[in-house]
Amino acid sequence: MNKPIFLVLLIATSFCFGFVFKSMITEQPNNPAALKRVTGIGGIFFKCKDPKSMRAWYQEHLGLNTNQYGAVFEWYQGADSTKKAFSQWSPFKETTKYFEPSTKEFMINYRVANLEALVIELKKEGVTLCDTMETAEYGKFVHLLDIEGNKIELWEPNDIEYEKLGKQMGSVTTK
Repeated sequence: MNKPIFLVLLIATSFCFGFVFKSMITEQPNNPAALKRVTGIGGIFFKCKDPKSMRAWYQEHLGLNTNQYGAVFEWYQGADSTKKAFSQWSPFKETTKYFEPSTKEFMINYRVANLEALVIELKKEGVTLCDTMETAEYGKFVHLLDIEGNKIELWEPNDIEYEKLGKQMGSVTTK
């Protein structure tokens, strides 16, 4: 066999074996321990007597740029500081049913990286899911209960579409 061809085959074979070996020892994405779970706070929602007055008070006294839903905070992601991200702040009427079955006065929305995979793991772990995953242009959502009955919203955001929606509404973010 020609020496250069043999050398190329040897290098290619070594590369392939190295790749296979590395793949075997590296944690795979389908490994529950390697699954990225919460990546940040997506929103804070709370009950109050008069959401409109509450939004106005926060705008006047704390400088939040409010809209009909509350306020949106704009920030840049730690993992990739070139990408914008958003967190929602929303007062709800005290009679809202949105937080049920929780009886608490608040609900926290957590940003997640891969909601479908996370939901599979949460089901395996016996976590109480309140509903099935919903998809909107600006992300995927599901609700669950923690061990004390607090309703939690998980959101796999599509920040680009979320920003577009805010611009269509004429919203200004709080930075």
